[in-house]
Amino acid sequence: MNSTRAAFAEDLGGGKIRCGLCPHECEIKPGKVGVCRTRRNEEGALEVLTRGRLRAVAVDPIEKKPLSHYRPASETFSVASVGCNLKCPFCQNHGLSQALRDESPAMAEDGRRWTAEEIVAAAAGRGCASISFTYSEPILSFELARDVAALARPEGIEIVFVTNGTVNPGPARELAGWLAAANVDLKCFSAEDYDRVLGGSLEAVTGAIEIFKKGGVWVEVTTLVVPGFNDGDEQLGAIAGFLAGVDPAIPWHVSRFHPDYKWIDRRPTPPATLERAREIGRAAGLRYVYTGNIPGDDGEKTRCPGCGDVVIDRVGYFVREVRTDGGRCPGCGEPIEGVGLR
Repeated sequence: MNSTRAAFAEDLGGGKIRCGLCPHECEIKPGKVGVCRTRRNEEGALEVLTRGRLRAVAVDPIEKKPLSHYRPASETFSVASVGCNLKCPFCQNHGLSQALRDESPAMAEDGRRWTAEEIVAAAAGRGCASISFTYSEPILSFELARDVAALARPEGIEIVFVTNGTVNPGPARELAGWLAAANVDLKCFSAEDYDRVLGGSLEAVTGAIEIFKKGGVWVEVTTLVVPGFNDGDEQLGAIAGFLAGVDPAIPWHVSRFHPDYKWIDRRPTPPATLERAREIGRAAGLRYVYTGNIPGDDGEKTRCPGCGDVVIDRVGYFVREVRTDGGRCPGCGEPIEGVGLR
C-alpha cells in the first residue's frame, strides 16, 4: 500500500513500457513520461509521479460534484493532484488539470505525499460520508484511490470519482468494483471532435459509462454546453438518446459554459440553450435533467418524473429539503432513483 508503482504496466522489452490505463496506451521509453505526464519510466518500472501529491483538499457538499441523487445534503472530502489525459480547450479547472502541460512537468513531484491512511483519517475526522477524487482527472490517481477505498470501506466511507471517463475497459471494470458513485463528463457525441479537439475517445467514455452502470456504480453525467461546439440539437439529442438507452434514470447535468482557458472568445451559454437541452433530454426519455452554473434556476431542483412535484429542493449546492418518502415521491408514490434518499 502507498507504492508509487503504476498499475496496468506492460513490459515491451528493451526497457520500454506500455501503460494500459487509458486509450492513449502510451509506449514509454526509459526516462520519459506518457501523454498525461503523471507516469514515468524509471529504469524499466512505471512510476506514478503524482501519487499522493495533493494540490487541492476541501470539504464540499456532494451537490458540487455535481451529484444530485447520491446521498443528498452529505459532505464529501475532495482531493486532487495535478494532471489530465485530455486537453480540452474550455477546461474550467485548467489550473490543476493542465498544469503539467502549461506550467511545468516538474509540478508532478511538488509537495509532500499524502498516504492513503492520512486521507481516510482526514475524511473520517471531518465526518464526511465519502471521499471524492475530483477537480483534475481521478483516473490518473487510480492506484491511490484503490488503496483509499480499501481503508475507507471499514469506516463506512465511500469513494466518488468526478471523471472524464477516458479509461480502458479493464481498469473501468476494476473501478466498478469499489466506486460508489461517479459523475462522468460526456463532452460531446462526435468521435472526430473527441479526437481532434479534446485528445480523447468517445468510445472509451461511453464504454466507461456502460461498465460503471453495469457494475453497480451510481452514475450521473455532465455535459458542459459550449456554444458552437456541442449545443446543436443533433449533438444534445445524441447524448440524451445514448444515456436513455443505458438507463433512463441516469441524471444528466447540462451546465453553462463561461469563457475560460483557451476559449475565452466564446460567449457564455444562453440559459435558453440549457432549457432546450432539458426538453431534449426529457423527450429522449430521461427522468432527470438538471441545469448547472445558473444558481437559483428551477433546473437545480429534483422533480418527480410522475407528478412533477419537487422532491429535493436545492439552490446552488444547498439542499433546502429532501421530501422523498422511502425513495418515493410522497405525493404520487413514483420511485425516485438514487442512493441514500430518505
